[in-house]
Amino acid sequence: MKLHEKEHIRVLIADDEVEFLETLGTRMKLRGFEVTTVNSGGAAIQAVKQDTPDVVVLDLKMPDLNGLEVLAKLKEDFPALEVIILTGQGSFEAGKEGMEKGAFDYIMKPVDLNQLIGKIEEAYAKAKAA
Repeated sequence: MKLHEKEHIRVLIADDEVEFLETLGTRMKLRGFEVTTVNSGGAAIQAVKQDTPDVVVLDLKMPDLNGLEVLAKLKEDFPALEVIILTGQGSFEAGKEGMEKGAFDYIMKPVDLNQLIGKIEEAYAKAKAA
């Protein structure tokens, strides 16, 4: 039995690509995660303030606030919150910058679901151990 099947890890996914967001959210729910989805950086900040998740999966490129801006705000208000950055092709440096600013890790798009689940479980375990 996987960690998330026992613990019901609550994940917030923020991505402005609505079709990708809905598909990823559905696939994560089918694997036992409690998932909330939002399609902008501002909505991500509001969602975390309303009901803080265990882990945030945050797209780097969004039209209102980019992922690094959202990460900075979340870390300011919720320093223990674990955030995983999603980066598109060619955004390797930005992913590294996100980790320097407090992200747990980053994953390149297209996302491998098993890799993402593994990172979410690692981030959750780190948060619970703190």
